[in-house]
Amino acid sequence: MRLREALDAQEGPLRLISMCAGQGVDVIPVLAEHPHRVDTDAILVELDQQLAGIAEEAARTAGLDKVRILCADAAVTANYADTVPADIILAVGIFGNISDADVEFTVKRLPMLASPSATVIWTRGRIFDHDITPTIRRWFEEAGFEEVAFEAPEDFHYRVGMNRLVRAPDRFDPNVTLFRFLR
Repeated sequence: MRLREALDAQEGPLRLISMCAGQGVDVIPVLAEHPHRVDTDAILVELDQQLAGIAEEAARTAGLDKVRILCADAAVTANYADTVPADIILAVGIFGNISDADVEFTVKRLPMLASPSATVIWTRGRIFDHDITPTIRRWFEEAGFEEVAFEAPEDFHYRVGMNRLVRAPDRFDPNVTLFRFLR
C-alpha cells in the first residue's frame, strides 16, 4: 500500500531501490499494476541466490523490463551506483535483523542514495524486548526526513514508516557498508 502511494506521488521517470528485496514481493506485484511500470528503473538487491532467482522470474513474468535483480550484498552502497539518486527506497525487513547502531548508521546514510524529495519506506517488527521505533523515527528526522506515515497496528507484529527527504541529498559514496546482519 505504501509503495503504491509513493509511486502515485511521483511524476515522470523514476528510480527505485529495494534493499534486501527477497523474492521481490514488496515491489513486483505493485509495480506490475501501476502506470509507472513503464518508466521506473528499479534495482532489487538480494544476497540469497534462490530468492533473487525467484524475483528475477517474477519480474520477467510481469513484463517489468526495467526491473533489475542484483544478487549481491544490499549493505554495500556500490551496488546502487547505477540507480542513485533514487526517488523511492525500500528498507523493508532490515531494521529488525541488524544492531540498533547499524539501524542508526543506515538511516543517517540513506540521503546519499536519495534524490531530492525521495521517499523511504521502512519496517521494523515489534516482537523484540524493546521497541526502538520511536528512536528510528527520530533518526529519520535528524537525517533530514519528514514523516509521511507511520503504522503500528495493535493486532499485528510490525511497524511501517514512510519518510520523505526534505533537505538536499548527500553526495553518493560507493565505499560504505551500511549494516551487518545479526546471526
